[in-house]
Amino acid sequence: MVSVFRTVAAIDWSAWAPTHRATLLFVVRDGRILLIRKKRGLGAGKINGPGGKIDEHESARAAAIREVQEELGVTPIGVVERGELSFQFVDGYSIHVVVFDGSDVDGEPEETDEAVPLWTPIDRIPYAEMWADDELWLPLLLNGRRFSGRFVFDGDEMLDHLVDVE
Repeated sequence: MVSVFRTVAAIDWSAWAPTHRATLLFVVRDGRILLIRKKRGLGAGKINGPGGKIDEHESARAAAIREVQEELGVTPIGVVERGELSFQFVDGYSIHVVVFDGSDVDGEPEETDEAVPLWTPIDRIPYAEMWADDELWLPLLLNGRRFSGRFVFDGDEMLDHLVDVE
């Protein structure tokens, strides 16, 4: 099903229901952020935070921790919910993402079949290799702010957005 919606304002967000629910978790410590280069799935090849789909009857927080464990072989510590993001793609796909940060990890991140870990200085986040929306809300997370965002994408291209800061 192809969506006719190409702007945030054209979508009735009160009736909107995502195809999937997912998480992202960004660990920040000592002036660095733990990013990954995704090897497969939505956004394969891009740099992002670890995360993935929330299983049925699983909390977003539990899913975020599980996904970091699966993707990098470490357990995040000090996990705090920071925001939520709603994405509508013009091809009909939609996803709701709960975003967390963490203060550290137990263990040393390792490459897996899903991701390559990248400890990155905060002042050198490679936004050009990330989803276009990340540059709009990731600085809010890094400043400890709560946020919510709504986005319309056509493939990799962001067509429209609205980000609210709490």
